[in-house]
Amino acid sequence: MSVVLPIREVEKPWGKDVLPAPFTTPARDRGGQRIGEIWFEPPPVLPQLLVKYIFTSEALSVQVHPSDAKTLAQGLGRQGKEECWVILDAEPGAVLGIGFRDEVPADALRAAALDGSIEQLMQWHEVVPGDFFYIPAGTVHAIGAGISLIEVQQNSDITYRLYDYGRPRELHLDEGMAVAHGAPYPRRFHDRVPAQGSHRLVDGPLFRLDQVDGPFSEQVAADYGEAPLLVIPRTGTVHIGGETIAPGQCGIAPNLYAVNFDGRGTTLIAQPLG
Repeated sequence: MSVVLPIREVEKPWGKDVLPAPFTTPARDRGGQRIGEIWFEPPPVLPQLLVKYIFTSEALSVQVHPSDAKTLAQGLGRQGKEECWVILDAEPGAVLGIGFRDEVPADALRAAALDGSIEQLMQWHEVVPGDFFYIPAGTVHAIGAGISLIEVQQNSDITYRLYDYGRPRELHLDEGMAVAHGAPYPRRFHDRVPAQGSHRLVDGPLFRLDQVDGPFSEQVAADYGEAPLLVIPRTGTVHIGGETIAPGQCGIAPNLYAVNFDGRGTTLIAQPLG
């Protein structure tokens, strides 16, 4: 069985006709599809995490995800969704909406979602390549136009749309309001990923995520240990069991010691916790 995870291209109205490198297939060769997401199918040995590339030509809906505690209480199992984003490319002025400028009471938040003024209440972050954001469950957020990013998330498809710019799609106000936090986005969840070098991005509680550059540190070795992990090259290549994993791909490794980093690029590695 290959260690390279299968890819699923997901068409979205807000996707792109032309994808950035290393995804260079033009839209005409995809039947004119606008691709918004590229998913890497989670392997059976590591079903807890999902890795995606996301490409936007228009803004995504204002949305929120529940926590594990919320979905467990509803009898849905552990279906919460926390996620994080590494910005790969951003057009000038491209923004992410994350949290609110000030505290927003629940009744005011519902009213703002209904009349569209939620956009004015949100905190909009202008982004550049290398920006990193962790999005805890309950955080109201929206990805703006002109952005390409890698998303690492809990493997859940529960999304509650609060506002969608008048598009004819279903909203989920009751469900969303039950989990949304009307609060500013904590600064500690924003980081900057260096172009080179090793850097810890997420250290729990649900998963860990590191960028590694060449030989990994003793701390990374101790943390990742002998458990399976996902490997996402950003630049350069890595090798697992004789197979090459290149940028634009995601691989599954039985443990960190099975991964051969070529030392000429940077790679994201991710592992679920708990």
